[in-house]
Amino acid sequence: MTIATMTSKGQLTVPIDVRQKLGLQAGSRVQFVEHDDGTYSFVPLTRSVTELKGMFRWDGPPITIEQMNEAIAEAAVESGAA
Repeated sequence: MTIATMTSKGQLTVPIDVRQKLGLQAGSRVQFVEHDDGTYSFVPLTRSVTELKGMFRWDGPPITIEQMNEAIAEAAVESGAA
């Protein structure tokens, strides 16, 4: 079991093994999710979709939404998800 101790200022140091497994680094944001039984989960926040803009480059011709939807539908059928 991994344990952390809270400081008088309410700060926790996340142990290195937990940071590594969750992919956390300086500046990472986490969320505490409360469950119905009163327990909490510590969940790393992922980036917003809008933050991905410009991250991926496409050198081909422009693709329409309809073409994207067709490709998604075909992949779903192939994977058995549809």
